[in-house]
Amino acid sequence: MKRFTVLSLLLAVALMLVPGCSKEGTSQPKGLSAAEKRPAPDISVISLNSVPLTLSELKGKVVLLNFWATWCPPCREEIPSMVKLNSSMVGKPFQMVAVSVDEGGQQAVDSFLKERGFNLPAYTNPDGKAARIYGVTGVPETFIIDRNGIVVKKVIGPLAWDSPEVAAFIEGLMK
Repeated sequence: MKRFTVLSLLLAVALMLVPGCSKEGTSQPKGLSAAEKRPAPDISVISLNSVPLTLSELKGKVVLLNFWATWCPPCREEIPSMVKLNSSMVGKPFQMVAVSVDEGGQQAVDSFLKERGFNLPAYTNPDGKAARIYGVTGVPETFIIDRNGIVVKKVIGPLAWDSPEVAAFIEGLMK
């Protein structure tokens, strides 16, 4: 029994050290931040169809705000689970906002998603202001915002967004 406990602990530590990407090539461990339990800063982003979205418009919904890039392997790894989570939330008070930090803008992101067949609610922020406001230091970096506009979780690094635990957490925020 002790062997199982030690192995479980080692696995948990290893999972926390899954790296994310930053433009400079440095990595960050997955984890939570002191950014939690504060009002979500209002930002404006642009959909791939050139429709602007302001975060404050989504008050009343649980928001998964994800910063990512097409060149980031961990971002690419988590996109299929994000697509599945988003599909499972259709008709519920939930909104996924996947903001690309790619310098290539809408065209680069649109091409990337179409080539891979991903149906992701993707947005761009050409001036990079949204990522700066949220203090993003690498990608992927995700903020879960409750229906009252409060950041309740910050996740650094990739995550299996379609896991039952994540779905239950988000469902709980919708109540």
